[in-house]
Amino acid sequence: MSVPAFTFHRGIHPPSKKDQTAGEAVKKLVPPAGTEMIFPMLQHIGAPCEPAVSVGERVLLGQVIGSAEKPISSPVHSSVSGIVKEIRQALTPTGVVCSAVVVVNDGKDEGIKTTRAHTVSETLDREETLKLIRQAGVVGLGGAGFPTHIKLSPPPGRHIDTVIVNAAECEPYLTTDHRVLLEDTERLIAGLEIILTLFPNAQGIIGIETNKQDAIDKIEKAVREKKRISVAGLRPKYPQGAEKQLIYALTGREVPSGGLPADIGCLVDNVDTVIAVERAVHRKRPLIRRIITINGGAVKNPGNYEVRLGMTYGDFARAAGGFTTQPYKLISGGPMMGVAMFSLDVPVIKTSSAFLCLTEEEARLPSERGCIRCGRCADYCPARLMPLDLNKYVIYGEKDLFLENHGLDCIECGSCSYVCPSKRHLAQSIRAARREALAARK
Repeated sequence: MSVPAFTFHRGIHPPSKKDQTAGEAVKKLVPPAGTEMIFPMLQHIGAPCEPAVSVGERVLLGQVIGSAEKPISSPVHSSVSGIVKEIRQALTPTGVVCSAVVVVNDGKDEGIKTTRAHTVSETLDREETLKLIRQAGVVGLGGAGFPTHIKLSPPPGRHIDTVIVNAAECEPYLTTDHRVLLEDTERLIAGLEIILTLFPNAQGIIGIETNKQDAIDKIEKAVREKKRISVAGLRPKYPQGAEKQLIYALTGREVPSGGLPADIGCLVDNVDTVIAVERAVHRKRPLIRRIITINGGAVKNPGNYEVRLGMTYGDFARAAGGFTTQPYKLISGGPMMGVAMFSLDVPVIKTSSAFLCLTEEEARLPSERGCIRCGRCADYCPARLMPLDLNKYVIYGEKDLFLENHGLDCIECGSCSYVCPSKRHLAQSIRAARREALAARK
């Protein structure tokens, strides 16, 4: 059954690059005994965790090894059983250096004992539900990693009437959400039902781009008898999965500048985040794995893999068959919003979504040239900004003008850089200025 296709203003249509992995079922990777697993204490937006174990201590799979004492934080759990080798500073895929617990995997996967928490049919106590989600270390798995228990606790006076599951997956190369929609349909719906119990007057909408018609058909069939859940088709376009753009496409509402989705009655969660909620509440399972797309011309076996948190990108690449040629560029995430990496000795963390191993032909960019004032960046900007002006303010150090012209409203999608005929580093310069301005406000 086809559904209407909604969308937002502007945006771009880069090549999808999804054909190579969209049909590949998720494969589980189990790190072998002796593997060193690195668990950074900062894998989310908010305050970092404090190590909750000591060097030489034996830890179990699912054990808390990073305690979250601050209000906006999320605990870190071990994804293996083994011995704590050291606690040291480590680099994360986001470029942050923070304290990390290093565990040598013993290969036994001996876990802590858990008890079954709830079933869908049972009445869920709001505070207990949020507590289970927090204890499981669930964070947003489609973006920057905001702690989910905080997102599901909007400020007083915010009345949520729409809960959106973001299944757009518009970034090139990425196909994990597509596979999860097909392979974990029941858990996805159960997780959304849990979230809806927290907001009795809300409707749930699962937004899926129409280039995933098989997923739309399967989800529609599964929710046919669910009065509070519906499926909405989205026109394939980038950045359709950006939070503000997705909300506008599905509801016609606009998040105000500097505001949050909750200000207009909406909440948005990624597909895998909703499944992590189901695992936390129904089975008391902590967040210890990510579904990750590995792709690019330099990797031997492109596909979708379930990867334990803490496994290094190097170990991940080897487990996926290794490289066929020396990669020219390595990216954690998608090609539009991902972060280029200079080392494989960094761990998979909660916000890891893809690992691109690109050849020179795939990744080489032309040299940056002078702006010709064509205005293409403004024509395609989904946030309706003037990237060419913001870029100028950054270059000349005009911080006040950058803020006055809504530089903080940039969603860092990279559309401006993509369409620029002069290949100006627009998104990169604006991103750096945003980070500096936000850091100065803390």
